[in-house]
Amino acid sequence: MRKIKKSVLACCLAVSFTFMTAIGLCVGVLYAPQTVGATDEGLKIVIDAGHGGIDGGVTGVQTGAKESDLNLAIAFALKQELEKTGFTVALTRKSQGGLYDTTEKGFKKRDMQKRKEIIEKESPQMVLSIHQNFYPSHATRGAQVFYGKRNARSKTLAGILQSNLNAVYQKQGVKNRKSTYGEYFMLECYTAPSVIIESGFLSNPQDEKLLLDETFQKTLAKSIADSVLAFFSEQTA
Repeated sequence: MRKIKKSVLACCLAVSFTFMTAIGLCVGVLYAPQTVGATDEGLKIVIDAGHGGIDGGVTGVQTGAKESDLNLAIAFALKQELEKTGFTVALTRKSQGGLYDTTEKGFKKRDMQKRKEIIEKESPQMVLSIHQNFYPSHATRGAQVFYGKRNARSKTLAGILQSNLNAVYQKQGVKNRKSTYGEYFMLECYTAPSVIIESGFLSNPQDEKLLLDETFQKTLAKSIADSVLAFFSEQTA
């Protein structure tokens, strides 16, 4: 009889232990810190490489490098970084050509409209437009991020991007810049958070040299991708 009682007691204890362990695992899952999984969320991002074709944008003061080419190079690097994290990425421009049908008068307007159509078709959760800056003073340096007013979260995104890009340029001895509001078509043509990232100043010889360097392009891309992940993590916290 004692052996039977001991067996029954042992079984009860085993069942109780298993039950409590299961509860502990469930609680652990519920209250463990959550990490944004881009794949699980099904998040899509459109990267817009500004300019293209006969519209080369601004040019480097020393090499004459075209903004449109640098925009595309950084866009490809950024696409790779974002896809590593699990985001789905679409590009408005995949070649050096523009998005207009002809170079006749009004091609710029047609180019911008085509970008809008691509973005609307992709229905992304974010739009990142890549550009290069230019200023009369050759001393001006660094990256700057612009946001619009159509989506209030664009300002938050711009702030995160600006902070991280400032950190990249700080290593080059460049003073911090501030994200700012801008009235640009690409910031208002779609409902999701949208920003324009001016990656640096082609009017500055030092920035120009950095922006032409593939390693630095990848550094900028990594900083932008990290900012995107931080933004979505904050939104789901």
